[in-house]
Amino acid sequence: MAPTRRLKRVVASQPGFLHLNSTVDAATLVSSRRKRINKNKKKNWTKYSDINDVEDFLEDVRHQERTTGGLISEKPDDSLFFLDVGQPRTAESTVPEPGEGKKRKGKTSRPLRIDLILQRDSLVPPPIDVLAYQQPNAKKLRRKAQRAEQLAAKGVVTRRQKQLLNRRPVDRAAKKSLTEANNNPGRDFYDIWGQESKPVGDLWYLQQTGKRLVKRPERLNEQPSVLPAVEVIAPGGSYNPDFFSHQALLQEAHDVEVKKQKAEEKIERQLAFDKDDTATEETVFKEQVEGLVEEDDDAEAAEAANEQDHVAVGAITLSEKKTERQRKKEKAEKLKDQRRLAERQQTGQQQQLYQLRSIKSSIRQQEEKTKARRNERKAKQEAQKSQPRRLGRLKFQAPDLEIKLSDELAGSLRQLKVLNKLNFLVPSDLFPVRKCNHFTL
Repeated sequence: MAPTRRLKRVVASQPGFLHLNSTVDAATLVSSRRKRINKNKKKNWTKYSDINDVEDFLEDVRHQERTTGGLISEKPDDSLFFLDVGQPRTAESTVPEPGEGKKRKGKTSRPLRIDLILQRDSLVPPPIDVLAYQQPNAKKLRRKAQRAEQLAAKGVVTRRQKQLLNRRPVDRAAKKSLTEANNNPGRDFYDIWGQESKPVGDLWYLQQTGKRLVKRPERLNEQPSVLPAVEVIAPGGSYNPDFFSHQALLQEAHDVEVKKQKAEEKIERQLAFDKDDTATEETVFKEQVEGLVEEDDDAEAAEAANEQDHVAVGAITLSEKKTERQRKKEKAEKLKDQRRLAERQQTGQQQQLYQLRSIKSSIRQQEEKTKARRNERKAKQEAQKSQPRRLGRLKFQAPDLEIKLSDELAGSLRQLKVLNKLNFLVPSDLFPVRKCNHFTL
């Protein structure tokens, strides 16, 4: 019996259970048994507390402040109620003013909707930032200022003012050589945007302490390459190009292909063999029988060479000893040749005195050639700035032009094909073009 009674009580406590008494409120259908809650926990305060009435009250207060500018209960009756007696009709209002022009009939001018949106629709005044007007130790500073005014009115000089008056003047000229702090109010005026840099200290002191900055090399200020970071394709390469721009791009690609074809034909002509050197039946027969018929002639030539060698060995004779007379004669001829060479050099030097004009002209021509070579070298260096630099053992090869024929042009961006974007970065000295070497046996 006990389980059955407990089941009935549980079923009767459900919200969907209908009692016999139809006048019972639905709120009373729920069991009125109080739920035990630990109220010593802060998280249960808001979880099991009904604050709807407080929220409704605060929402009502905010609504009144937003619409009327404050609580209605605190407003006077004159601001809430008024007596409608209609608009007064006077004779003055019916007579138009002479200064006004002819007005347009219809509705009176109203403010624009965009201006009404920008206006403030709430009557709540903006909050005042009190912290913006506060100062630390404001009362203390105010009392000091009041006391200073009272002493100044009486003619009393304070101790602080006496110390300032008795202070010796500072020699400003002696401190100009030292580095002044940025927060020093007595420092000299200088232009922070000026080109001249202010000395920061003694050069020897900076060098000994290791605080001297390294001078920036001038080569870092020069741009190594004038090529842009990313090259922009020609106007004819867009997805919807102009007719003349597209034809100009096609002509450029055609010229490149013609140049390549001419280079290939030139190599073929250089490597081609002469028709007169072609092999015939007679030349083929001579190559086949070569070395078979001339064996006897070779043997006879070898024997003749051996006989000549024996004769040459037997013809060697010893040199005779020179006499004293021959040695003196050779010595006199040697001295005579040296004297003749010295006289010739002296005569040449004397003749050079009369050749100053020709020497100066030759020197001038040599300097002009040197200057021309220097200018040519400089022009070559300037031209190399517009060329991709060689970063490896392989030279840069310009990629083929990305072109589309007239029947391949796309009318929208969705129909375009993705290009190899790395080709646009190659001339910017980012990386060299790799090329595979194939070896054949």
